[in-house]
Amino acid sequence: MQLKRKAVALMALLLLGSAELQAQNDKMVLSVEKIMRDPKWIGTSPSNVFWSEDGKKIYFYWNPEGNRQDSLYSVSAEGKNLQKVSAQERRSLPGQRGEYNRAETKKVYEKNGDIFLYDVKAGKAQQLTNTVERESSPAFSHDEQRVVYMKDGNLFAWAVGNGQTVQLTDFRKGRKPAEEGKDAQREWLKEQQLALLQIVRDRKEDKDANEKQQKLDAPNRPKEIYIEDKLVNDVTLGPNGRFITYQLISRPKNSKVAVVPNYVTESGYTEDINTRTKVGDAQSSSEFFVYDTQRDSTYKVLMNEVEGIYDQPAYLLQQEAKASASTSAADSKTKKPAPREAVIYGPFWSNNGKHAVVVARSQDNKDRWILKLDPATNKLTLLDRQRDEAWINGPGIGYGPGEIGWMPDNERVWFHSEESGYSHLYAVNVNTGDKKALTSGKYEVSDVRMSDDKKHFYFTANKVHPGEKQFYRMPVNGGEMVQLTSFTGAHEVELSPDEKHLAIRYSYSNKPWELYVMDNKKGAKAKQVTHSLTDEFKSYDWREPEVITFKAEDGADVNARLYRPQNPEQNGPAVIFVHGAGYLQNAHKWWSSYFREYMFHNFLADQGYTVLDIDYRGSAGYGRDVRTGIYQFMGGKDLSDQVDGAKLLVDKYNVDPKRIGIYGGSYGGFITLMAMFTEPDVFAAGAALRSVTDWAHYNHGYTSNILNTPYTDSTAYTKSSPIYYAEGLKGALLICHGMVDTNVHFQDVVRLSQRLIELGKDNWELAVYPVEDHGFTEPASWTDEYKRIYKLFEENLKGKK
Repeated sequence: MQLKRKAVALMALLLLGSAELQAQNDKMVLSVEKIMRDPKWIGTSPSNVFWSEDGKKIYFYWNPEGNRQDSLYSVSAEGKNLQKVSAQERRSLPGQRGEYNRAETKKVYEKNGDIFLYDVKAGKAQQLTNTVERESSPAFSHDEQRVVYMKDGNLFAWAVGNGQTVQLTDFRKGRKPAEEGKDAQREWLKEQQLALLQIVRDRKEDKDANEKQQKLDAPNRPKEIYIEDKLVNDVTLGPNGRFITYQLISRPKNSKVAVVPNYVTESGYTEDINTRTKVGDAQSSSEFFVYDTQRDSTYKVLMNEVEGIYDQPAYLLQQEAKASASTSAADSKTKKPAPREAVIYGPFWSNNGKHAVVVARSQDNKDRWILKLDPATNKLTLLDRQRDEAWINGPGIGYGPGEIGWMPDNERVWFHSEESGYSHLYAVNVNTGDKKALTSGKYEVSDVRMSDDKKHFYFTANKVHPGEKQFYRMPVNGGEMVQLTSFTGAHEVELSPDEKHLAIRYSYSNKPWELYVMDNKKGAKAKQVTHSLTDEFKSYDWREPEVITFKAEDGADVNARLYRPQNPEQNGPAVIFVHGAGYLQNAHKWWSSYFREYMFHNFLADQGYTVLDIDYRGSAGYGRDVRTGIYQFMGGKDLSDQVDGAKLLVDKYNVDPKRIGIYGGSYGGFITLMAMFTEPDVFAAGAALRSVTDWAHYNHGYTSNILNTPYTDSTAYTKSSPIYYAEGLKGALLICHGMVDTNVHFQDVVRLSQRLIELGKDNWELAVYPVEDHGFTEPASWTDEYKRIYKLFEENLKGKK
């Protein structure tokens, strides 16, 4: 009996061992080739989630079959009846984007260049236009009796009652004919003709009489507004129809557009791609006008009396002070500063139609104003001014008007500001100017909307942790923030039309995005709807990178993702990854947009590397001071954060200080170059991908905010551009770049290559990708690039040839 038990036990052990061995065999072994395949091998996450107008269905794009393109799917509000949407149903859906009336019973939208009016209750759409020309930007008039839209650069209105269409503006290219005849010589010839010839006088009288009669016969024709060669933008009809506001955009006349050659083409010839101007080149300017239909007159709204419009940036004042100090008193004459160029957005009218506000931003992006507008007098009244000697931005603020709306009392406007150092909600009274912070703390608020009953705000915030995004409800006048979502990670939430349900796209650091449904209640359980991952992807035990915090040299807290080998060796190798975009966050707890790099870091950890992924200064999610920490010096604190990260690896994680590599793309490639050139004793090897090498050759919108312009702040550009530091290269450098990169042009690395050649450097190589733009698309290109990166680290951090 005892022998029998021993035999059974032995058999069980053998079976268990066999099962464990089989599990090990089934577990995927990572390789660069496997990671960099078409991402469909992972499984395709649901995207572009939206509700049906009646709130009974959730629609989203998905691709569980691994087809070439995603398809439209639907599921009930309760998470049942998941199915692919038929072509007929898909074609019948109203446009996702549109404008609702206040009761949200009707919606206007553009579809295929025509305007439609949708009855939500009846579930039926009425086509209002059917033309070859495109109609766009539909909205309800304030009294909701008309649908207004743009066509051929003019504003039209369709009457709900009788279907009549009326043209509300008459913008015309060129100059007003009367103004074209101001030339003295031509005027003299006209007067001569009239004086000498009776037939000319008679015909002029007939013409003038006909024009007068036409105005009497058609008294409601809109005023002819001549716009020369400018562009019309943001045309808005006021509440009672009296005022129409619009922007006129003047395009730069002498700007030069950079050309990128495309070598691999269908024609067999090299073809040029026109891309963008370079920083500091001439930019478009904007003017804001009010068309008073009652007076039949147009007025330009001026910022000349607005507080701060004459204030010059601090860096220019410092330069002027230095220049004055070196100039004799007799020679120094201070000029009166001109008002800075500004762009006015809006207006945003209160629901009762009594008040209008506009948002204005200086073109140098160092000021943003919230202003009350009186369109009858063109008077602007300051409600709030945010000044930043670096640049204005942040969640809910951005580079345009930002998120803004009216409070239920129609006396206050809500908006975002970084006044406290973090983007928070504020409300200001348009009559008294009283301002109140509705949220506060060391976190950021984004994606704000007001509930239909005007009693609550819904928004996303990273209050729990900078690397988490949770969904909240809060009373409209401030108060307790009720956290509705609860999973660790990030939640992208779409409220149902009746606000009873939430459609949630959720992910965690090692779990790609999936769709969930949940009741709109605190503590409600979220139900998973989609299961997108392939068995192959799930066969590997993907790491949950530890999100750590360390102190930078200046005492600031810096967050990072840490990947560790299962059995790290003493004095082992390490790699630091630098995310791109500058203002982006990657040391977080949700599925990264850098998913290929995430998988590569798992692979590196399997090969014995410790990997650190740092949210350096300039990253999103941490407030104003971190966002602007790179002002006037890219390659300063953002690079020292990488150096401090390397020190952390040595001091705490058993990494050999001589076996640390660095890599990244775009901004991450720029930091890699700065690291290899200016901190050569810290980094033994680096891979710089699609890198900016000279900021004077990048675009204006991004670069001028951080470094001003090359001709006004040349020192900032010299300090921040790797090409000036190339002589410092000691370690092994790999440069990879797409030849048809329309963002960071291939010219960047061509110029740097010539500089390295002239310096006699021989420890670098350049890999080019003939068909790739800034973001690679071909799996073969990804594979080749990352095999080279891995080889670089193996040879220089492990000594393997």
